[in-house]
Amino acid sequence: MLCMGSEVFSWRVSTELKSDLEREARLRKTSVSVVLNLAVREWLRKSAMTVEEDAQQQALHEAASKCLGGSGAATRAVRRVRAE
Repeated sequence: MLCMGSEVFSWRVSTELKSDLEREARLRKTSVSVVLNLAVREWLRKSAMTVEEDAQQQALHEAASKCLGGSGAATRAVRRVRAE
């Protein structure tokens, strides 16, 4: 079991989500707060990975544009398509 903190966070959820959280907690034989902590930690981990991947992708684009030329009609077309 994870060590629970003493901080309190409150938000409103739909009746369906509340039921899902309570059902998951019962299945795991733990509290809703543990289920929420696990879910939020997983979401934060995945979110951080996505941000890191985006930064890596941007760095690759910048490096490629230096090697292949970062101006001209083709580059503008790519940027226009990407923006759409």
